[in-house]
Amino acid sequence: MGLCSNNALRAFVTYYTTCINRWNHNLLHRIRSIESIACFMGCTTKIQPCLSMFTLDESYGWQSSNSDKSQAIECFLTLLMCCLLHCFCVSCEDFRLKMAKLKHQRKIRGDRRSSSRFSNLVSSFKQFYLHFADRGSRRAGQKSWLKWAIAFCVPLAFLAVLGVLGGPLADMAIAQAPAAADKNPYAGIDTGDTAWMLTCTALVLFMTPGLAFFYGGLVRSRNVLNTMMMSFVSMGIVAVIWIFWGYSLSFAHVALDKDNWETGIGQFIGSLQWFGLNGVGLTPEPIYGATIPHQLFMAYQMMFAIITVALVSGAIAERMSFKAYVWFLILWSTFIYCPLAHMVWGRGYLGHLGALDFAGGTVVHISSGISALVAAQMIGKRKDYTIKPIIPHNVPYVLLGVGILWFGWFGFNGGSAIGIGKDIGVGPSATVAFVATTVAASAAGLAWALAEWFGRGKPTAVGIGTGFVAGLVGITPAAGFVTPVSAILIGAITSICCFFAVNFKAKIQFDDALDTYPVHGVGGTVGAILTGVFATKSVNGLGADGLLFGNFNQLLIQIWAVLIAYVIAGVGTFIILKVIEQFMPLRVKDNVEDEGLDVHEHGEEAYGESIATELAFSSRTTEI
Repeated sequence: MGLCSNNALRAFVTYYTTCINRWNHNLLHRIRSIESIACFMGCTTKIQPCLSMFTLDESYGWQSSNSDKSQAIECFLTLLMCCLLHCFCVSCEDFRLKMAKLKHQRKIRGDRRSSSRFSNLVSSFKQFYLHFADRGSRRAGQKSWLKWAIAFCVPLAFLAVLGVLGGPLADMAIAQAPAAADKNPYAGIDTGDTAWMLTCTALVLFMTPGLAFFYGGLVRSRNVLNTMMMSFVSMGIVAVIWIFWGYSLSFAHVALDKDNWETGIGQFIGSLQWFGLNGVGLTPEPIYGATIPHQLFMAYQMMFAIITVALVSGAIAERMSFKAYVWFLILWSTFIYCPLAHMVWGRGYLGHLGALDFAGGTVVHISSGISALVAAQMIGKRKDYTIKPIIPHNVPYVLLGVGILWFGWFGFNGGSAIGIGKDIGVGPSATVAFVATTVAASAAGLAWALAEWFGRGKPTAVGIGTGFVAGLVGITPAAGFVTPVSAILIGAITSICCFFAVNFKAKIQFDDALDTYPVHGVGGTVGAILTGVFATKSVNGLGADGLLFGNFNQLLIQIWAVLIAYVIAGVGTFIILKVIEQFMPLRVKDNVEDEGLDVHEHGEEAYGESIATELAFSSRTTEI
């Protein structure tokens, strides 16, 4: 049987060598290419011994060293999977040539859509997909269905294939690598930490329905269901993405140095070795949480991913197509959130640099805020914006949402200690974060109410609620690094900055519908920078001292992290929306916007007769 395996292996390798010769590339380059692919897939430690089993002589003849049957089979499967992926890369070169040919043909016909390079690239991709979609649909008679299947499912299928390729080379879910016989793999789990993190995970998930009520109360009655759906649908889509590839891209290791920091490409994106939760079991992952099950850490981080992309919906409320928003959810959570989470929390570039982000100032609030700003600009203003007053239709909904958000924020910030915490000299404390969260929100709500009182004569319910949220946003990156007094200052300063940002937005008539950027973008930015001012090791030995404690460099690091988050989120959102725009309109039609998105996008009414009355009024206005 061993001889048969070796013969089959020798035949396969000989065939692959012939292919290499035909492609006019040397063998060493190909082997290095396979090693690079394997490194990205997280299986370097397994493929290198397999490659070392062979030696290549001058006549391209392969000689196998002595190995047992299992090594030969593992080598065969590893090379087969990597060569399949390598063939895909070769196909990409054919794709590039086809793009050049299509572009040349279009130029001859004089069909030039845009002079910019980016537009031409996007148009070429679109034409390539639609060309094959139309060709196949003429045979099948299902043009529309096949077009979208090819246009959008192919990229997602590619990610799935990468994960499947990595699957046989990684441990299956739950069944992790066996521990030593004399050591219990569950011995490190702390029941108190686990109970606390389970509670915090539920609290953070509860924040998304709270956000739905907060946003839903701020819009007009004919759009309340659509606005709330934009938050709830994230709970479905992002959770599934997180299980398959989101968690792996955010936290899976690529190549760690001796201090457990990522190197190379791993500084910016994770590998796919945990695709489909392969290797993510119930035993602790020592780097991320040594006292809780690995799957619990995964679930906790999932809740952050869910609410982050839902925050963006506030800027484009009452006018964005729901179908386009769904595709935006998928692409944004994959290509924006995952890299940022890995860079900050996944032992990546910003974390190694020393940037302090306890619970998501850059990863959650700055990324969603700047993405909301770009999305609102690209989609455009609402049709009746600045023409007539647009006021919240249900202020009690707004206050209910604020209360739920504040309640859930204890899990958001307190759970980011990844346990209860014991000795603040060597690690974070949930108590420190809990207290900071409370007093920062209180100070922020008070500051906003006073600003309205002195500036406009009356404090408003929506105003104080928005102030509470602004304070919670500002303290998020600093919660585990500052004292209670510093938390009060951070909350108050953030609230005042957000208050002026909201007023400035109204002055320049920029239609960020629910003030996502003025609250989350500005609040996250101010909070991240103030973390570099007030942070102290006296409450968290794993943190750093800030400007007030003699460390000016920490302030510079915080500013640099903010700038990087702005660039990744802003440019990435622009590209994602441009790509989606090539296949479907980003916003609804004018009549849908006039009559309300609830009925047209979802076929439902929030309040029955009130919607019918608004539609009738809109119809009479049109006739006049």
